[in-house]
Amino acid sequence: MLKTCDINIRDPFVLNDNGKFYMYGTRARDFGCGVQGFDVYVSDDLENWSEPIVCFDSVKNGCNRCVNWAPEVHKYNGSYYMLATFTKENDLRGTYALKADSPLGPFEMHSNGALTPYEWEALDGTLYVEDGTPYLVFCHEHTQIIDGTVCYIELSEDLTEAFGEPVTLFNGSSPYWADKKPQGEHYITDGPFMYRTANGTLLMIWSTFIKGKYAECVVRFTHGSIKGELEHLAPIIDDDGGHGMIFNVEDRIYLTFHTPNQTNYERPKFIELVDNGSTIEKK
Repeated sequence: MLKTCDINIRDPFVLNDNGKFYMYGTRARDFGCGVQGFDVYVSDDLENWSEPIVCFDSVKNGCNRCVNWAPEVHKYNGSYYMLATFTKENDLRGTYALKADSPLGPFEMHSNGALTPYEWEALDGTLYVEDGTPYLVFCHEHTQIIDGTVCYIELSEDLTEAFGEPVTLFNGSSPYWADKKPQGEHYITDGPFMYRTANGTLLMIWSTFIKGKYAECVVRFTHGSIKGELEHLAPIIDDDGGHGMIFNVEDRIYLTFHTPNQTNYERPKFIELVDNGSTIEKK
């Protein structure tokens, strides 16, 4: 049995399913490069966890070229779908969909290649469903475009492919609180996750760096749709924690993220949030 402080992962993602918590994440050694897949940890209380259970073998599935990043698992149409980022055949990163019949896996490749554009360096895709239509929300990496962006693209109902052109929501430099950098310096965007509040307000959390520290940030869509206008709110965390997601435990909501953002020292952390309808705050 492991305690939370024993688990060295980046990008933690928790699925609350049938009374158990399943936690996935990037194997933190070597910054998730060439680590051969993903594990799942199982808990009843968010404090005591099983030993890691291999839930995806990226060598067997032919996608261990370099990065094995940011697995997240959604229950969708009766099956379990993992979205994760791998290095494509063209040496650029992209997000793929995997599928299993159980949250324990084994997950197998499901999408017809990357769901993100083939010529883009992209990562951290998350599933969002609006009015019955699935979308992939993801980041176009600063490594390719300098000022990273958060985008979305429509998916097929079975999550095997993307349709149409991606839509850019915002750039890393666009928040009112963003660092003002000299031209040519990079703005990072990663880890988007969608959350709808109790009164229907649509939010997104995402991560970047503020004054050199990893941060968890919040966007609010002013008309309740990913296709509407948005505004940047104050960050939730600005002291070296990020790439988070939000999950429910009965009538409570929790944010999990990794901290510190230092290879081999990352640990998942859980904090309770308050949903006040128009936004979320630390309790």
